[in-house]
Amino acid sequence: MQENSSVGLVAPKIAHFTQPLTLKSGEVLPAYDLVYETYGTLNADKSNAVLICHALSGNHHVAGKYNETDKYPGWWDNLVGPGRPLDTNRFFVIGVNNLGGCHGSSGPSSINPATGKPWGAAFPVVTVEDWVASQARLADQLGIEQLAAVIGGSLGGMQALQWTISYPERIRHALVIASAPNLTAQNMAFNEVARQAIMTDPEFYDGDYYEHNTVPRRGLRIARMLGHITYLSDDAMGAKFGRKLRDGEIKYGFGVEFEMESYLRYQGDKFAGEFDANTYLRMTRALDYFDPALAHGGDLSAALAKAKANFLVVSFTSDWRFSPARSREIVKALLDNERAVSYAEVTAAHGHDAFLMPDPHYHDILRNYLQRIDTGSAS
Repeated sequence: MQENSSVGLVAPKIAHFTQPLTLKSGEVLPAYDLVYETYGTLNADKSNAVLICHALSGNHHVAGKYNETDKYPGWWDNLVGPGRPLDTNRFFVIGVNNLGGCHGSSGPSSINPATGKPWGAAFPVVTVEDWVASQARLADQLGIEQLAAVIGGSLGGMQALQWTISYPERIRHALVIASAPNLTAQNMAFNEVARQAIMTDPEFYDGDYYEHNTVPRRGLRIARMLGHITYLSDDAMGAKFGRKLRDGEIKYGFGVEFEMESYLRYQGDKFAGEFDANTYLRMTRALDYFDPALAHGGDLSAALAKAKANFLVVSFTSDWRFSPARSREIVKALLDNERAVSYAEVTAAHGHDAFLMPDPHYHDILRNYLQRIDTGSAS
């Protein structure tokens, strides 16, 4: 296969689990499905597996396309493939849609076998710890005792960090990108405004809108518009849109006047047509709840004392939602425990979304780190 190319055409798979999963909340999922994709080949001793954890609105479709006519590839396609930073000539890469998701894994919009109807509001609240526990079971099902690495950006980075705490013996490297050890009060505030937009939508019906054959579209649109504002930096928004008028003249009304408004409305409409509102509520709550230091009196160093993995921590200068200072908190806690940690603060104008961009310097950092990971026996 050509170097620095896409993984090509891919297909999702379903892993079914019949062993009940006790969640952090105390609720129990009696059985569940996880939808996942794999790229590359698992080697003979199954030591070259890399798990990619998705962020808030992500899913299992990390790379490649489902058919030749697909307009867009997977959400991190620029990172994964033959000769790309996460080289599928060397690594067996796994992408998974987390519990509570809306892309095939068990979640609020999937059928509750006990009722024959969508779970809706009855689907339990899930946490980062729950996701990691279910991901570990997926690794078990694939016969993988130890992951070469777990990689994630934003909420995905939190999962990578949790892996090193929950299963220190099962992960050799953690790549924590554009992430944080917990959310700031401001970030929690953004999440609450987004949830309120959804929950106060007249078509939300307390989370059971499926039975009413409707979608809280207005709330989802507002939630996504708010999110997009926080994912981009002021400089990136200025460079892309500035104060450009959509039609070249002011019309003195409340329709779309500026290009920025057009962009936000487009993103809101697109998201409302693709994503489940109950999933959005649960993903943002998982973000809010993540705080490994909480059980240690706020001491992150104590929380990470169990970790045995080597780390790469990456932040971006223009990311004001998960600022470099938050990544440095993680680095300090790891150094307090004498863990091997590399840290890079990348100059980038894209804001929080920079972790998704094919920035050459950023990708070189990932490539150089990943090339040093021992993949064990040959495929």
